Amino acid sequence: MPWYSAAALYLLFWVFTFFLVLPFGVRTSEEEGEALVPGQAESAPHHFSMGRKLLWTTAVSALGFGLFWLNWEMGWITREAFLDFMPGPR
Repeated sequence: MPWYSAAALYLLFWVFTFFLVLPFGVRTSEEEGEALVPGQAESAPHHFSMGRKLLWTTAVSALGFGLFWLNWEMGWITREAFLDFMPGPR
C-alpha cells in the first residue's frame, strides 16, 4: 500500500474516531451543579477539553489503523472470507 493511501486511510480512521470520542466524559452545567450562562443551551458542556479529545482520538485511531494495517499485511480477513457467507452466485 503506498504511503499516501495509508495516510488517507489513517485520516478517515481519525475523523471517524473523533466523532466517536466526542460525547465521552462530557458533563452539562446542571450535572456539575453550576448555574447556566444566559443564552446557554441546557445540553451544552460545562467544560470541554479539546486537547484531551485530540489525544484520545489520536491514540484510538492509531490502534484501529494499526489493526487494519496488520490485517492488510497478514491477510487475516479477506474478501473471500466474506463471500463464503454471502448467498447467491459469485
